[in-house]
Amino acid sequence: MLVDSHCHLDRLKLDQFDGDLSRVLELARERGVGKFLCVGISLDNVDSVVALAAEYDDVVCSVGVHPLDVDSGLADVDKLKMLAAKPNVVALGETGLDYYYSTETREVQQQSFIAHLQAAEQVGLPVIVHTRDAREDTIDLIRDHGSREHAGVLHCFTESWEMAKAALDLNYCISLSGIVTFKNAEALREVARQVPLDRLLVETDSPYLAPVPYRGKPNIPAYVREVAEFIADLRGVTYEELAERTTENFYRLFPRAV
Repeated sequence: MLVDSHCHLDRLKLDQFDGDLSRVLELARERGVGKFLCVGISLDNVDSVVALAAEYDDVVCSVGVHPLDVDSGLADVDKLKMLAAKPNVVALGETGLDYYYSTETREVQQQSFIAHLQAAEQVGLPVIVHTRDAREDTIDLIRDHGSREHAGVLHCFTESWEMAKAALDLNYCISLSGIVTFKNAEALREVARQVPLDRLLVETDSPYLAPVPYRGKPNIPAYVREVAEFIADLRGVTYEELAERTTENFYRLFPRAV
């Protein structure tokens, strides 16, 4: 079995599926995907991700405020703890820091990230972290405010091996998306080779970042298989082994997903 450890089911483009999300999920299941983590990005889509997780037995969800959505509304520690108690919520996030697209909200992003880290530690949930062009601050805030016991994952990782190593040292996992298949992603492929197999996750981040050979098209959870097959070949292991190990890692990191 394979897990899509990070997808945005409420944002999928469903035109080719007659608007039916069930058909998208069934296609993924036919390709061996047995669990989907539908990730929240703002206070506005909490209800939609929670509703999807309630509708489908193999879907779980997270709730949080993406660093590029901080303008739409922030959640303090108490608010996040309340959201974490909703059914089928297995993590807080995605949260984190993005200085690539937004530097003017840097301080607000940091405040939001700290609140997620503190709330997650208090409720015993892992954190899903988005990070771009904010390597030092991301690691520093995790180190200063996060939980080593429950930790979390740097999702859709695109940064350096040095940052990956720093996160691994803090008990975090590294999740790789279809970007690893892109022609210009050799540095990321080197990270994929080095991350210990017991700390690796795979994801689509759909509807974004479809892997080769679907690059440029809308992404769907079924394509997590291409990500897994590519990484397995890169590491010189079988697809079956990589699927089994990344699935084990997912349930260890997100025990509420069982």
